[in-house]
Amino acid sequence: MPNMTIESRSHPSFLFDLDGTLIDSVYQHVLGWREALAGLGINLSVWKIHRRIGMSGGLFVNALARELDTPLDPETLQALPKLHQDGFLRHYDTVQPLPGAIELLSTLTEQGVPWAIATSGVERYAHLAREMLQLPDDTVFITRDQVRHAKPDPDLFLTAAERLGVDIRDSIVVGDSVWDLLAARRARALGVGFLSGGYGREELIYSGAYRVYEDPLDLLRHLDEVGVRRPL
Repeated sequence: MPNMTIESRSHPSFLFDLDGTLIDSVYQHVLGWREALAGLGINLSVWKIHRRIGMSGGLFVNALARELDTPLDPETLQALPKLHQDGFLRHYDTVQPLPGAIELLSTLTEQGVPWAIATSGVERYAHLAREMLQLPDDTVFITRDQVRHAKPDPDLFLTAAERLGVDIRDSIVVGDSVWDLLAARRARALGVGFLSGGYGREELIYSGAYRVYEDPLDLLRHLDEVGVRRPL
């Protein structure tokens, strides 16, 4: 990241979720989970899968177990996250950056605003997102592999703030799901919600978002509302 000037230190730092926030990949994750479950003979409604996207794979599996009439054996439960990852990667060629994502990150960098990415996904496909978003090699990019607990626990965002060298209380967590915003509240950061992951505006506000935007492009157009003063 570029050196901070005295003026840019007054900016908040930004901690971004990835799926549904910077890249349009939520429904590919839904399909990945659907195929993983179907391959094991488990039939679960797609809408129930979508409501849990953004949780860690382990928490997803625990939530899944509550939905089923027949208990799953430990081996099946353990296998599901890897099967989901494989299914997601089969659909990855349809994933694209969300509108304004690349421009938003480059604008923050140009203005000396610290930012990082923190995702419940694993490093296995995070490098694909790096290429898609044209991220520099020194981007702070925290994945599920690097923390003890994923969202809605705050570990991902706390670790991202620590790597940036910023105070989490002066940071803004940007995400598309209620799990992102719950994690932001537990980390004592402000939360900003995006509609690009399929959650409604009211749900995001009730979960702690103090602003809600459509997608990265909408936030880029309103950076002044979240404390980033753009040059005249």
